Amino acid sequence: MKTLISLFLLLTFSTITAQSSIDYNTKKGAVAQGYDVVSYFEGKPTKGIENLAVVYDKAKFLFASEAHLKAFKNSPKKYIPQYGGYCAYAIASGEKVRINPETYEIRNGKLYLFYNAGKTNTLTLWTEEGADRLAERADKYWESIKYK
Repeated sequence: MKTLISLFLLLTFSTITAQSSIDYNTKKGAVAQGYDVVSYFEGKPTKGIENLAVVYDKAKFLFASEAHLKAFKNSPKKYIPQYGGYCAYAIASGEKVRINPETYEIRNGKLYLFYNAGKTNTLTLWTEEGADRLAERADKYWESIKYK
């Protein structure tokens, strides 16, 4: 009986641990395609550099300066893009789509990234269709797809 309980606890803990990290958009090697997530909050999206990298929640983040790296380390949740760095507009439809790292919005103190290529700028659509309503919908979808 003791062995069964131990096995159950081990399997339960392993499942919880395996799902403790969300699916970050790191298709270009780092979150936000290697852009410094702190720089967005200064209104100047800047590419980070490999020498100033940190792994947080199993995802790599790059920074343009020591000061930004330190700010992130002091308060990572403040700077992490919503929806793991996937396109916020697409998440509102339940899809994970790549982003253009220079198409973004800071709304209510949170960083949202968007797809922008060709004739499709999802930040424009996000704004025109009602960002608050879409963010609410994206939040709900994200709960069901963030570990996939």
